[in-house]
Amino acid sequence: MTSGNDTAELKRLFDTGAHFAQVKSRRHPSMQPYLVGTKGRQEIFDLAKTQTQLDAAKAVMGMLAKEGKTVLFVGGKIEIAALVRKAAQEINAPYVATRWLGGTISNWTEIKKRINRLAELSDTAAQGARAAQHTKLELVKLDREKKKLEGRLDGITSLEKRPDALVVVDTKYEKHAVKEANDAGVPIIAIMSSDCNLKDAAYPIVANDTSREAVKLILNELTEAFKKGYGG
Repeated sequence: MTSGNDTAELKRLFDTGAHFAQVKSRRHPSMQPYLVGTKGRQEIFDLAKTQTQLDAAKAVMGMLAKEGKTVLFVGGKIEIAALVRKAAQEINAPYVATRWLGGTISNWTEIKKRINRLAELSDTAAQGARAAQHTKLELVKLDREKKKLEGRLDGITSLEKRPDALVVVDTKYEKHAVKEANDAGVPIIAIMSSDCNLKDAAYPIVANDTSREAVKLILNELTEAFKKGYGG
């Protein structure tokens, strides 16, 4: 028997469409225990299990904050990228809301060199010296290099070291980031639909990862948990 509080918790997820999974033909076998039926062609998640997973993920976020760990947010799908960026910025966390830059974890030393190079090119104090040392053509090339690095490194310029954990929206879509993290033993908290492999995340949250409202709600609760952990 569920309490009124439990019912309200599940209703807030239900109201965002979090319960809608993929069609049966796209289901990953690992997701079977989290499905309770179908509506039309779509399978339906057991939101009580989703809530349990979300509670566990929030506890982890609080602990990461308390320990001063770095959490990298990853989600480049067009429909949710802005939400991922906003959630990360809420807690001053790094993020990848475009295409994953290969090597961000597996070849961190090289990525850090690029971040340092961008910082060097962005240093306004050194711009005067550069103007005196380089021709106009060279300055144009340097500016082009700076813009290229800004595009590729957007969201991770504040990274000082390899991230301690990832928050990922849709592990199937972000397979390259997921592989790098798992190979390196970096734990993943993930919002994932039924076409994803549950084993790809240490802390999975099964939910509709294409619903902007569902993703927004879950990301908000994860960042709030981080804030509380940081202040605790």
